Amino acid sequence: MNVESFFGLAREPFSIAPDPRFLFPSEQHREALELLNYGLARGASFVLLTGEIGAGKTTVWRTFLEQLPSNVDVASVVNPRLGVDALIARVFEDLRVELPPADGPVDMIDALHGHLLLAHAQGRRTLIVIDEAQALSHEVLEQLRLLTNLDSSGRKLQVLLIGQPELREMLTRPDLEPLAQRIVVRFHLGALSETQTAAYIEHRLAVAGYEGTMPFDGESLGLVQRFSGGVPRRINVLCDRALAVAAQTGTRRIGREILERAAHDVAGPPVLPASRAASSPAAAPAPAPAGGTATMWAFGAGVAAALAGGLLLAPAWRDTAPVARPAVAAAPAPASAPAAPVAVAAASEASAPEAAASAEAAAEPPLAAAISAEAWFTPLAADEALAWRALARLWGAAPAAGEPCAALAASGLSCWSGRVGLATLRQLDRPGLLRLVDERGRSAQVMLVGLGEDTATLQLGEQRERVPLLALARWWRGDFATLWKPPAATDTLARRLHALDGEAAEDSDAASIARRVSNFQRARGLTVDGIAGPQTQMLLARAERGGEPRLGD
Repeated sequence: MNVESFFGLAREPFSIAPDPRFLFPSEQHREALELLNYGLARGASFVLLTGEIGAGKTTVWRTFLEQLPSNVDVASVVNPRLGVDALIARVFEDLRVELPPADGPVDMIDALHGHLLLAHAQGRRTLIVIDEAQALSHEVLEQLRLLTNLDSSGRKLQVLLIGQPELREMLTRPDLEPLAQRIVVRFHLGALSETQTAAYIEHRLAVAGYEGTMPFDGESLGLVQRFSGGVPRRINVLCDRALAVAAQTGTRRIGREILERAAHDVAGPPVLPASRAASSPAAAPAPAPAGGTATMWAFGAGVAAALAGGLLLAPAWRDTAPVARPAVAAAPAPASAPAAPVAVAAASEASAPEAAASAEAAAEPPLAAAISAEAWFTPLAADEALAWRALARLWGAAPAAGEPCAALAASGLSCWSGRVGLATLRQLDRPGLLRLVDERGRSAQVMLVGLGEDTATLQLGEQRERVPLLALARWWRGDFATLWKPPAATDTLARRLHALDGEAAEDSDAASIARRVSNFQRARGLTVDGIAGPQTQMLLARAERGGEPRLGD
């Protein structure tokens, strides 16, 4: 029996083909649509929509196109590798306008401008939508800017650029500054949170006509989030396979076993914990073939990076204010990672921590097949205070006796902790503590010192191992803690922002600062609240290329 018949569905609920009917009305997707409509109404020359692969960009902009007023003509460019001539020819084709004889790009551009003037006189507007815009050449981007220069009001021609996160980075290049300044509205689609992932699954099932009890149980919904990282396309792939497995086995309730089997089917076999003996060369499982690895990472930056990719792509996170944390006993009892940011200690010269971290990362440890519970879940690993002291050394700090964060409070560093995903780890790009928990409830505080495409480098005491993200994800639930250095009192926020956005450092009234912080947060996919909390400050420091330690590959 097929999935639709078995579950009583009218259509496929988890097809990866973009379909506006299935647009999930999350807060960020609603905000994205609102901003696209705002940009159009305001006459913005350029509007920018970015997001990770599979985040829902195409569905958002197709929904946006369905809502456009009838007087807007749209030209969609889905092959961004076109040259100027071919791109303009495609625009003429989509606008159903005959391409006049032309001797070169200048004549074609003149003809396009003439059409825009005629359309405007008839009360019509023109929108060019370019998907995968990160692949556009500099020549094409410059030509688009020049085209919009012909219409300073934005009422004749507007351009919507859609692309992956590297498009945002590309637009920070000095040679593209004139174009970047014309982007009035920009939005970055992040991943879904665990709660949003569950709601997303329910939404798609409902749109597909499902009636009855949610087929995914609570544990499996949490696993979907971790396996997919909250990225809609990965959620669709995984849930589609899980429904198929359930239908094949005649199971109407999807739990952990079916989810793990589905993850296996779409990403290859998971790496299970093994004892130190089983990790020996003689007993270790054969490595996955290259094709299997490629398949896994095509699914997500891995189910691995989602096991840790939800640890793969984190939802947008909100800055939180530092609060006091009780002292941590030095006894080897299990301890959880601190629940909130705290003031801590201070550091050495700016370049020292980064140099130390780079030197330590230079010697790459061998790849382990799995995380050994016997080796990692030990009394040593349960000592949170010891873990914080080890982490502080990467910043060139040596906390005195007592609770480390409190002991270092006067030195200039702060402790921060929260629940994040792999994408956030990559974005923060700094060493930190991962709290691992095994099936017996034992916890281990291990230091993350390196993060590659499909592996993580962990350190416990003097032991350092590189492990597959899939193996890490079995024990890691997203708890992460790290250190950061609040700016000195003389280093005002306005001055730090000036180095990045070029606005006057003297423009420091509260409303202006909040606006500029919001712009910075929006450009980096953070929750936009205009408050420079710890995560925003960490990314500001990174953007300034400060001397804090960074993760190795």
